[in-house]
Amino acid sequence: MSSLQSVPFFPSILSLFHSFYSRLHSSLVSPSLLPAPRRSGPTWQEIAKQAQDHRDASIAALEPPLPELPAELPLDVTQIPKQILTAQEISITETTPEVLVDKLAKGELAAVEVTKAFLRRAGLAQELTNCITELLPATALARAAYLDSYLSKHHKPLGPLHGLPISVKEHIGIEGLTLNAAFISWASKTAPSNAHILDILLSAGAILYARTTQPQTLMHLETSSNFYGATTNPFNTQLTSGGSSGGEGALLGLRGSCLGIGTDIGGSIRSPAANCGVYGLRPTSHRLPLDGLAATMLGQEHIVPVIGPLSTSLAGLKLFMKTLIAAQPWRREPSLLPFPWRDDPQLPPCLLPHHHPAPPKSLKVAVLWDDGVVRPHPPVTRALRAVVDKMRPIPGTEVVDWTPHRHDAAWRIIASLYFADGGREELAAVAASGEPLRPLSRFILTENPLVRPLSVGQVWELTCQREAYRAEYARLWGDVDVILCPVGPGVAPVLDGARYWGYTAQWNLLDYPAVVFPVDRVDVGVDGVEEYVPRNREDRVNYESYSPEKYAGAPISLQLVGRRYEDEKVLEALEYIQEQIGLPFAKFV
Repeated sequence: MSSLQSVPFFPSILSLFHSFYSRLHSSLVSPSLLPAPRRSGPTWQEIAKQAQDHRDASIAALEPPLPELPAELPLDVTQIPKQILTAQEISITETTPEVLVDKLAKGELAAVEVTKAFLRRAGLAQELTNCITELLPATALARAAYLDSYLSKHHKPLGPLHGLPISVKEHIGIEGLTLNAAFISWASKTAPSNAHILDILLSAGAILYARTTQPQTLMHLETSSNFYGATTNPFNTQLTSGGSSGGEGALLGLRGSCLGIGTDIGGSIRSPAANCGVYGLRPTSHRLPLDGLAATMLGQEHIVPVIGPLSTSLAGLKLFMKTLIAAQPWRREPSLLPFPWRDDPQLPPCLLPHHHPAPPKSLKVAVLWDDGVVRPHPPVTRALRAVVDKMRPIPGTEVVDWTPHRHDAAWRIIASLYFADGGREELAAVAASGEPLRPLSRFILTENPLVRPLSVGQVWELTCQREAYRAEYARLWGDVDVILCPVGPGVAPVLDGARYWGYTAQWNLLDYPAVVFPVDRVDVGVDGVEEYVPRNREDRVNYESYSPEKYAGAPISLQLVGRRYEDEKVLEALEYIQEQIGLPFAKFV
């Protein structure tokens, strides 16, 4: 650990929530309610065992029960479900969400049938990667039966998500269920009502059936807690699934879900999406509702977190966004910006529907090959080069290089603002139960020199630096539409190894929308070591961590970034690029 102490940590999500609300949702825990140090009662190990027993019981309730897995499993467990599930279950769970909702709306598939399939595959995903906090078979199947009855009676779906199972990260409140945010001391907390986002999804016809793991402090780029241990990567279980929405990443990577909900303050949607070979969107702030989530450090607004989707398809991301924004969530949550989803107004003509008259204009894509701090590993550069080489000949597309602008300075600003109280609330919530700090919690909170208590004046000064940096970056865009770049300096890191997140946290500081998409997989025969002299200590640590054998078979993903509130353009640009060049280049299911 000591050799890595100077490496910038790039935390993930939701330790922080903005204070635009006139009142906080009652399920959120204020600083004054942080529990006192535990003096009596069960030990943290006993509390964790109770949570594990509850999770196991929820999986044991599946019908028919899951068979025991072989004692010896391969590192890549993505094909195991196909050896256990029925052909119909495999077909359903490997269907993308936009196709599923169409079949469900037409009555070609029953909601009960679809829900049972995803419950069983999610149970298998738990056994293979440790990604579930609990399944909800009774309530999910009752909900599915109601939706089937509704369709039969009314001859129309309940809403745009009729019958679609959606998985949910644990710290997003579901009425009456735990809301511990991975702190053992919060184990007895429950949500008094649903999070705002879940109310909207349920009104649209969704089914909530699985809750997923998250890391201690909610500020890892991995998923590791004292409740459940580490969540692993389905493509290589010696690697991390990412974090902090890593339970969602692993579940979707194994097709135990087709659409799930994550959160992101430094890369926590994009990291697990990238690591697990699925799609993930970090929307611009104040577009989707945050009311009803659990976290520490409520009230800060200098680095605003977001909530967003992970999906097995790009169309699934769009379906999620359009459904939520169509519900006008700003009417209940006034911090949200009141504008609808825009299908084409700001898009270059090459992205517009074919019937739309427009003069020829190129989609201009700028490529960030390297952030100037840590050079990406060979597989990432190979994938980036392959995408760029296929994009260049596309009519109506212009590809240029993007020079990173002081990304090291951007990290210093955001890392200084993440824990303005010096990590006091995080450490207090951990200490209250006597649970130990996980390795990445210790790294984030006690070994990072940028974590220190800030005065009000210091917060103001850093916020001014943030705004100045945003203005500098905005002036660089010119007529560029989107930036294509890595998601990290490598593919999924080894467990306890995710310590550099400049390729994601950069866009959190700028509050840019960013979509992650799968491209290829690590090929040991192709992705050899490239000799070069590292430019700094952080770069050396990353360089020395690489060998192709260590990351064999891991997904390689990239990221497309746009300007603030151009979320629609980012998704449309990726859809256009994907169709033109045939992404992804490798098989992921």
